[in-house]
Amino acid sequence: MRSWTAVLACALAALCMVTGSRAQSNPVHSRDVQTGQLRIAGSSTMAPLVTAIAQRFHARYPQVDISVEAGGSGRGLQDARAGNVNIGMVSRALGEADKDLYTLPIGRDGVAVVIHGSNPVNALTLRQVADIYTGKINNWKQVGGKAAPIAVIKSEEKRSSSELFTHYFQLRYQDLKSQLTAGDNVERIGMLLQHPNAILYMSVGEAERNAVKGAPLKLLPIEGIPATSRSIRSGDYPIARPLTLVTKGTPSGLTKLFIEFAASSQVSDLVVAHDFVPYLD
Repeated sequence: MRSWTAVLACALAALCMVTGSRAQSNPVHSRDVQTGQLRIAGSSTMAPLVTAIAQRFHARYPQVDISVEAGGSGRGLQDARAGNVNIGMVSRALGEADKDLYTLPIGRDGVAVVIHGSNPVNALTLRQVADIYTGKINNWKQVGGKAAPIAVIKSEEKRSSSELFTHYFQLRYQDLKSQLTAGDNVERIGMLLQHPNAILYMSVGEAERNAVKGAPLKLLPIEGIPATSRSIRSGDYPIARPLTLVTKGTPSGLTKLFIEFAASSQVSDLVVAHDFVPYLD
């Protein structure tokens, strides 16, 4: 958790230093960066939060039009790198191959293993989860549940949740034995509601939010640690990830203005409202 906060502090400092030096040689009037259009695309997990941030930003700067499109973290990276969008949304850890992009985390989330609320199973070991997803366990009775076949749901390979899930459980995506493949979190929840004997993995924040609204979802603990926003905030939950905005090069002008706003305490309440954990907490 401390390392994530340090990353945010360093990124903001670097952004201020670079854009500050540019401003001295080529000053930009504030009114010039308060008008225009921004296009943002990427992680479906981040899309609702960034949409809410964009709406608040638009209320402050009504001459700015912002579009936010989901499509997965892979799209966010690809479109930002290609210059197809001003800002990409990425809900997975970034590696050496992504050093060409400017990155700024705005929150944290985790991936939960989720079953239907009517399922009597309350916990699974890491080995049991891995065995279910590789076909070695195929009936809930084998893990203390009722005698019913397990419907395994996986998300698309390009989804950041798939990357985080397979990395943590030391699996290859190609090894996952599933009956169903889902896209975004909404589709995954819909499949689980249609198949009460199913198991899936998805965003902790999304799952919590839908459970509070009444959806019959049961988030299973991981190594005895509950899959909750509080556990992510404390740094205890093991399957966690940063929520990051990325741009092609150091942002400037309107893009810089929006990113600074999205990483500030002015939107911390929105991050919390979407069941994520702010970096500035």
